[in-house]
Formats: sequence, C-alpha cells, structure tokens
Amino acid sequence: MPSSKHPASALALWLAGACAALAAPPERVVSINLCTDQLALALAAPGQIVSVTRMLQAEDTPLAAEARALPGNSARAEEVYLLAPDLVLAGSFTAPDTLRMLDRLGLTVAVFPPAETLDDIRANITRMGALLGREPAAAEHVARFDARLAALPAPQGPAPLAALYAANGYSAGDATLPGQMVKAAGFTLLAEQLGLPYGGVVPLETLATASPDLLIAARPGAPKSRAEEILAHPVVAALREKTPTDTLHDSDWTCGTPAVLDTVERLAAIRETMQ
Repeated sequence: MPSSKHPASALALWLAGACAALAAPPERVVSINLCTDQLALALAAPGQIVSVTRMLQAEDTPLAAEARALPGNSARAEEVYLLAPDLVLAGSFTAPDTLRMLDRLGLTVAVFPPAETLDDIRANITRMGALLGREPAAAEHVARFDARLAALPAPQGPAPLAALYAANGYSAGDATLPGQMVKAAGFTLLAEQLGLPYGGVVPLETLATASPDLLIAARPGAPKSRAEEILAHPVVAALREKTPTDTLHDSDWTCGTPAVLDTVERLAAIRETMQ
C-alpha cells in the first residue's frame, strides 16, 4: 500500500508498479490442451513454456519433437499446480472439474475455444500473442497466414463442386472450418448448395445425383466404426472411381492453426488440375 507521507506521489508510483506487474509477460506457462500446445509453442519466447500435453509429445511431427524436450502433462490439476505456473492454457473441452480445481487453487487459466472459421484462427493467434506478451510474433504469424491465403491461385471459370463426406453421411458446410478450407481452395461446396451452411447429413442418393467434381472423404479411424461404413458404400466407391478424391483427417483441421493451409494448398493444387 502507498505511504501516507506523500500520498499523491506514492499512490502514483504504487499504481504504476501494479500496472507494470500486470503487464509483465508470464514466465511459467503450462498448456493442458493439444491445440493450445501448438499455438503456444509457435509464439512463445524461449523458456516461457514449461510443460505441454503428452498427447502432442506422442505425435510424429517436428513440433512434437520440440515438445518432447519439455516436461509432459496429462491435464490433471494436481500435476499442473506442482509446476507453479503463472498462466495455464486450456481448451473448451478441458474437463470442467479440472478447470474448477485450477480456479480453486488460485491459478490463472485462459480457455481457448476451437477455431470454427478462418477468422477464428486469426483471433486465436492474436489472443495467444497478447496473453504471452508476444504481440509482434502473433502479428507476424497472422500476416504470413494471410499472405499464404492470398497466394492461392484463383479459379479459372466456374468453381468445381466439392463434397465433404464423413461418418453417417455428414457433409460440412461453408460456415464450418473444413468447409471454409475447401472454399479457400477454390471449390463450391455441396452442403452450401443444399442450404446446409453448418453442415448436415447428405443421403447417398443426393450425393450420387449431385455428381461432385471432387469427393473429399473423411479418413476412417482404426478400427473403422459402424458410422464410417458408409464411406465404403458402392455409391461412394463409384464416385471414387470416376472423380478425383482426397481425404481429410480430423488432425488436418481440428486445432485450427495456420497448418490448415497445408491442406488448403493441397486441395488448390488438385483444383488446378481440373481447369
């Protein structure tokens, strides 16, 4: 508290110190979500991240190799507390009990929702940069993201029709991240034509009648579930025979990082071969 001897000047100094403390970037950041792992590692200063999830460490990617140099966590409140973080990064699907426990333990937690649009990717990058005190790095990442989008070749003539097709016949629309990725690659979406901006179930008969120029099927899991059996249906097999096909795995888009543009660029290259 400020001294009473020179109240005005002491109060000003105390407030300035408090503001500086609030503005100081966190020094011990723990991520307990696979998606925040990726954003944080991309933006953080050296030594700023002290732990990431074991889920990321188990992957076979260059980022996972970097993550394995750090202590791993299983997103349990007790182990996070022992790491003495000044910021915890979590996701919307982090267990509610874990979030409540972290709050009771007095830890600062930032919860990130999954990116559902390309704009959400920009927003999450910017927010992560602000939380880490790495605003210039975040702005650079957003600029590179936009530059890659702008560099995609423009379609010549009408955009080809693409159908995203997943378990239970679900097809993503243009208000979803997978749909926006396909549109950014220069395609028209079947779900959009059917009036399903947020996606919906497309019957096999409708899929066959639409005769899309590109079929983008979900990559089945291992083992294959009953919901995924539709991807082996003769109608889908016939489309695979007569049209270009591609596959989309959940990991290609679920976390909504700039890496989604790898898939967008791959799809744009397919589209160029059609025109």
